[in-house]
Amino acid sequence: MKNLIITNHSYMLWQFRRELIAALMEHGNVVISMPFVGHEDDFEKMGCKCIDTDVDRRGINPIKDFKLLLNYFKLISSEKPDKVITYSIKPNIYAGLVCRLKKIDYFTNVQGLGTAFQNSKLAKLVTTMYKAGVKKASTVFFENSANADIFIKRKIVSPNKIKVLNGAGVNLEHYFFCDYPKTESTDFLFVGRIMKEKGIDELYYAIRKLKDEFGDKVNLDIIGFFEDEYKDITETLNKDGIIRFQGFQTDARPYYKNCGCVVLPSYHEGLSNVLLEASAMGRPVITSDIPGCRETVENELSGYLVETKNGEALYEAMKKFVLLSAKNKADMGYNARKKVEKDFDKADVVRQTINEIFK
Repeated sequence: MKNLIITNHSYMLWQFRRELIAALMEHGNVVISMPFVGHEDDFEKMGCKCIDTDVDRRGINPIKDFKLLLNYFKLISSEKPDKVITYSIKPNIYAGLVCRLKKIDYFTNVQGLGTAFQNSKLAKLVTTMYKAGVKKASTVFFENSANADIFIKRKIVSPNKIKVLNGAGVNLEHYFFCDYPKTESTDFLFVGRIMKEKGIDELYYAIRKLKDEFGDKVNLDIIGFFEDEYKDITETLNKDGIIRFQGFQTDARPYYKNCGCVVLPSYHEGLSNVLLEASAMGRPVITSDIPGCRETVENELSGYLVETKNGEALYEAMKKFVLLSAKNKADMGYNARKKVEKDFDKADVVRQTINEIFK
């Protein structure tokens, strides 16, 4: 049996799906189509065949997208897979269309709705395209029930084809529990792309106020790439000592271990891997009260949920955390670990996925 995986980012696939791919290899050969931006050598060492496929992840260019559709048609015709598993919007739609036409068994993963459903005009277009792409999918996987409900409401997919997973899960051995750090300062950490949709405006607002109030007793480390529009402000805040910009890191675990709390004021998520990783390592989290974030947090027990797009609410939650005793902070971290052990073990997610694909 040949299993073909089609995605738009090799790094993300390695970070969050390599355990699933190892399980897929027990059911036959695995071929991966993706842009080569890292870890393709690691997949090949596992025994996968990797095919470099250019995907414009964020752009909406009809000519480029039609070319991608043709590339997927050639790819699938050449590889002749028994099963196809897709991740992210363009592979879901365009590879899904090809699989539908060629009557190949395929499985779609909706990891989040992103900005596509935020704009009413764009949402209509994406709805139409998704309907065509997933019409004959055997299963459409979602990372939270709210996203699945939107697809049902828009009549994109029938309820009997939906399977909601607890995100990608988290590897509880790789992200191991760490005792809470014994420091006099409260060190917050943001991990993710520095962009508007991740709530970076609200976070920068909150940390400015906290720095004015608490000085060096509060710190914020930032890990990730910045969008061009945030380059100047990020570099200025770093220079002024308001934040500590650490750039992109291939392994965030040392930063999770040394921080006191992870903050993610995102506008939308499928199910946040950052929150799962931080929680697994015993760190409280402060995040938006939205689908994809709220599922990972027991409010007031393992962290705080705040209103999205509200910088003042985020500041108040972060200040509330700063004023907690060391014991209360450590207890929150312990509760966070127990939460992911119970609900988000990656082994369980992989098992559910494999059972659905090969039932």
